[in-house]
Amino acid sequence: MSDTTAASLGAPMDDANARIAADRRAIRLWLYAICVLIFAMIVVGGATRLTDSGLSITEWKPIHGVIPPLSVAEWEEELEKYRQIPEYQLINKGMSLDEFKFIFWWEWGHRLLGRVIGVAFFVPLVWFWWRGRIEKWLLPWLVGGFVLGGMQGVVGWWMVVSGLAERVDVSQYRLATHLTLACLIFIYLFALARYLAQVPVDREAAARPQGARPFVGTAKLLLALLVLQIFLGGLVAGLKAGLSFNTWPLMDGALIPSGLWLMTPAWINHFENVLTVQFQHRLTAYLIVGFALWAMWAVYRCETARHLRGAAHAVLVVLLVQMVIGIATLLGHVPFWLALTHQGFIVAVMIAAVEFWVRARFSEALRT
Repeated sequence: MSDTTAASLGAPMDDANARIAADRRAIRLWLYAICVLIFAMIVVGGATRLTDSGLSITEWKPIHGVIPPLSVAEWEEELEKYRQIPEYQLINKGMSLDEFKFIFWWEWGHRLLGRVIGVAFFVPLVWFWWRGRIEKWLLPWLVGGFVLGGMQGVVGWWMVVSGLAERVDVSQYRLATHLTLACLIFIYLFALARYLAQVPVDREAAARPQGARPFVGTAKLLLALLVLQIFLGGLVAGLKAGLSFNTWPLMDGALIPSGLWLMTPAWINHFENVLTVQFQHRLTAYLIVGFALWAMWAVYRCETARHLRGAAHAVLVVLLVQMVIGIATLLGHVPFWLALTHQGFIVAVMIAAVEFWVRARFSEALRT
């Protein structure tokens, strides 16, 4: 083949690769923006929980609910609906309209932000798809992200319903599920964005065999442990377990407190016994930090894993910071801003853990 022929074939291929790279860059920026919104959602959700605002809106109106009460009569109507549920009758009886407005706005803002995220995901998805800017292999992953977001809305209402009839708060099982799914969506979208930054645009390059990647399994296990800890933290929040046993490192005067398995059957203690739920959250934190410390040590011993050292450092640092915030929150009897920081900072931990996975999965240096 002549040089002229090769050049004529190479130029269109280079142009096609450049277009794919540009499309991926635009999609990555969009996914990063969605991740920022999810971070805001996690923080606002935490504030909604800490202010006991989650049951202030007793109906699910996905479309009409975007409009808040606009008159005194409409506010009184909303308050009257709230007066019918156990939380008002047993906890907040006699609440004034101004006090009700305070908790209403937190829940309304939380739901509005969920709607904003749905629109911010759906509209660009349709636009990218319509313009032919989404690669075939990528489309199911993006549609999957949208489906997960829809599921989160359903799970959120499922959680609220649990507190409208026989309880004065929502089920800790459902709260933990709601929080965990939000974090899983963040991990999913952020990992997808980082993957797009690493996978070669050229199909032949992408198909070439890669060298050994010994820490991919380590990174996956770290993410799995992190998701487990998020769920356990959701149980702690749902049971308000942080308001009890506010000492550290001892708990109820012992390293291993008595009374961990008082309930029967025994398994229910892990979900409903305040002592056990808090204790297992502590133990899992120690386990994750210890695992991250071991991972960093192993990375430093492996000459072919030099590119992972920065990420391994970052994981350990954010985990230690998160643990310190958690301990301070416990010792302070769950002050609002510390508790909110503890929930919000989990996003930094997820980012570091995903980045560690990305760098383990792709041996080449990051290009972005």
